[in-house]
Amino acid sequence: MLSCKEVTHLLSEAQDRKLSLTESMQLKLHLMVCKGCTNFSAQMDFLRRACRGYLTRDTPRDDD
Repeated sequence: MLSCKEVTHLLSEAQDRKLSLTESMQLKLHLMVCKGCTNFSAQMDFLRRACRGYLTRDTPRDDD
């Protein structure tokens, strides 16, 4: 089974590339038994959504 350090690395990698089937299965197995990594994954998802929301919101420009 993957260590928590390996899982956090894979969760980060998954933001930039598609994980292999083996990586994905190992990640899911670890997340089923590790509450800490599950929380970390949820926090990463929240931050990703928050950043995307910030980038896509309508903000007044200085020159308007």
